[in-house]
Amino acid sequence: MARALPGLPVIRGEFAAGKLSYAKVRALTRIATPATEAGLAGLAGPMTANQLERFARAHRQVTQAGDAQARVRRRLTWRFEEDGSLSGTFRLPPLAGAVLLTALRAACADLAGDPPAGVSAETPPAETPAAETPAADAPPPACAPAVRTSSDLADGLVAVAESFLAGQVAGADDAEVYQVVVHAGTDVLAEAPARARAAQPGVPAETPPPAGVPAETPPRVPGDPADPARCHVEDGPAISVSTAQMLSCTAALSWMRHDRGAVLALGRRRRKPNAAIRRAARERDHCRCRFPGCESRRVDLHHIQHWINGGRTDLENLISLCPYHHKLVHDRGYLITAPPGGGGPFVFYRPDGSPLPASPPLPPPEGGIGAAHDAEITPDTIIPPWYGERLDLDYAIWVCFANARTREAREQGGDPPSRGPVTVYEPDDCDELIRQYLGHAPRRTGPTLIPIQV
Repeated sequence: MARALPGLPVIRGEFAAGKLSYAKVRALTRIATPATEAGLAGLAGPMTANQLERFARAHRQVTQAGDAQARVRRRLTWRFEEDGSLSGTFRLPPLAGAVLLTALRAACADLAGDPPAGVSAETPPAETPAAETPAADAPPPACAPAVRTSSDLADGLVAVAESFLAGQVAGADDAEVYQVVVHAGTDVLAEAPARARAAQPGVPAETPPPAGVPAETPPRVPGDPADPARCHVEDGPAISVSTAQMLSCTAALSWMRHDRGAVLALGRRRRKPNAAIRRAARERDHCRCRFPGCESRRVDLHHIQHWINGGRTDLENLISLCPYHHKLVHDRGYLITAPPGGGGPFVFYRPDGSPLPASPPLPPPEGGIGAAHDAEITPDTIIPPWYGERLDLDYAIWVCFANARTREAREQGGDPPSRGPVTVYEPDDCDELIRQYLGHAPRRTGPTLIPIQV
């Protein structure tokens, strides 16, 4: 909607004047063009927002956007629900959609153990006796197609993603880019062994934990990286303790200390940070660009004191920056100061030496809200001239495209051919006939409102 409005001055003006609601403008921007926006804005006036949504859907089905427009409109949006589940919507061109469906169906078939394509599920095994083999002229048995539920397709999508990550991690220079990182505290990983020991008869409660798990659990501080009860996906939602313990059976475990007891430094030996430093930097920077106001997740590690100037490949000399701000820091000469000892936020300075605020404030508005526009908006401005009648969708679509054909004919060769004058004949007793019709026709009466004195 924000990308389409600059090219639609008529709809933008109606929106600014308060004559079209946000819901109507959102529906119009999906189908309107600079040539058709005036007519569509006029049709949208008497409609409600729900009716206009139906009209827009029917309009898009009739127009059948081409492949070029379909490629431009491709998108995928996602969000986390309240319970941490991932949900979203996507839109793909026809060919890309066919590729996705083929991959999902193949993944579902592999997960379900279905036979390969072209091989019937009723194919007899090789050791079947000849007497039990069906005759050659007998019709082949019918194989009912497998019915895939929405849950099956969801499992297939996860399988496709796992297959891609597994194929890329083998030959990648930085394999951690293709790995799913889960942060689990010591209490989460030690809970299952502790319960197992407690369930064993004859094992006292003072039995020490297994090697690798600290004997003394630090106090819990919710939100602190050293919280022993933390259990969540890196830069994502929380997961259950049972899921984390299941992952610990097959996943690679790496211990990360938050008490600064371990020094993550390579000095001048290597310019490229190792895996441990990259993991610590992602944890410290929350997988985000640290430039003020930027929330990009695609980040690189930048040497605060440049490597060519004697900078060290230490965690305290590294900061996460997105590619745009990484280039900006090098080209424009922005300065970054690291907090002493690694505690506290980074401070950015402009090339002129002035500090850059951590969260730049928005520019102040120019005057009051009444001076921001010259529209005379009243409580009745946005109310459409609608009297409760139903939307004739077929007629509305026909009128829309008929107006478009008329406009194209006028642009190409002047006015469209006229059908000649139309004469309307009315009988002499027209008024009497209408009165008789209204007298015999059943009237639709609504609820009667009776005023009650209070």
